[in-house]
Amino acid sequence: MKVISIKSIGNPKTLQIQNIKKPHIHNDFDVLVSIKAAGVNPIDSKLRSGSYPLTKFPAILGCDGSGIVEGIGAKVTKVKKGDAVYFFHGGLDGIQGNYAEYKVLNQRFLAHKPESLSFVEAAAAPLVLITAWEALFNHAQLTKNKTIFINAGAGGVGHIAIQLAKYKESIVFTSISNKHKADFVKKLGADYILNYKKQNVMKEILNLTNNRGVDIALDNVGGKEIQNILLAITHYGQITTLLQPDETIDWSMARFKNINLNFEVMLSPLIYDLKNKQIQQTKILDKCAKLFDSGRLKIHTSHIKPLEEAANAHALIEEGHTMGKIVLEIK
Repeated sequence: MKVISIKSIGNPKTLQIQNIKKPHIHNDFDVLVSIKAAGVNPIDSKLRSGSYPLTKFPAILGCDGSGIVEGIGAKVTKVKKGDAVYFFHGGLDGIQGNYAEYKVLNQRFLAHKPESLSFVEAAAAPLVLITAWEALFNHAQLTKNKTIFINAGAGGVGHIAIQLAKYKESIVFTSISNKHKADFVKKLGADYILNYKKQNVMKEILNLTNNRGVDIALDNVGGKEIQNILLAITHYGQITTLLQPDETIDWSMARFKNINLNFEVMLSPLIYDLKNKQIQQTKILDKCAKLFDSGRLKIHTSHIKPLEEAANAHALIEEGHTMGKIVLEIK
């Protein structure tokens, strides 16, 4: 089968097309999927470049996938041959990713693809769906009429988080960098849209909330950004961050305002082989499929590239200005 693999860490050019043996079902509960599309995420480029540990080579990257069930083990009951599926699985150290024509995985990690989405759209969705869902509902316990600030609102996780927050009838503040992105997040339902290049976002949030601040913040930026966010969080509020805070942050304000800080790393169940958590994440995909098909949720793809252009896709994602998601289409 055709795959994109790397033999060592390096720049995007290390992603090379290869031909390897097609995988086969070895377990009664395994499913062989003919992959139609693979999502490209920042974690892929971080693994390829060595920012995150990757020790087993050659490696096939890509955590997000969608495709058609081509074969099933003797005890598989969740899917049948010909079913369209989407999933989050693989792409980490020692686990085959989805930059490939075929993949074998256990049935419990598969969800039926939303009927309203193409394979390309479905492949864009799993990581950002699970991340946003866990951050908003598992950590922050977001409910109706709560106020939430979501930075980088036009990004992969950001644009899904805005929609899920509006699904819960919350009041959404978000930051963007230009008018094009402002128009995009407005269509998603954002209530207050702030351009961080032209406005002091935290001061604007305080002005708009009568100096109270928002109940919750979802941080998609990390680093020193959390220091700024602390200014705009109400007492006993919550911050959920997807990234590592800067080591120079002064946490005294968070302490005296009784702010609760949560970390969301949706990769952990796969990294640490936490099977029950992985099953829970697959159930999130089942729930989101219903939201897609009911029109309550949409996924935006900014670039669709053939599998052979994986290096170009990595170069794009490393620029850091992508709206929505980048996807590799496999034909």
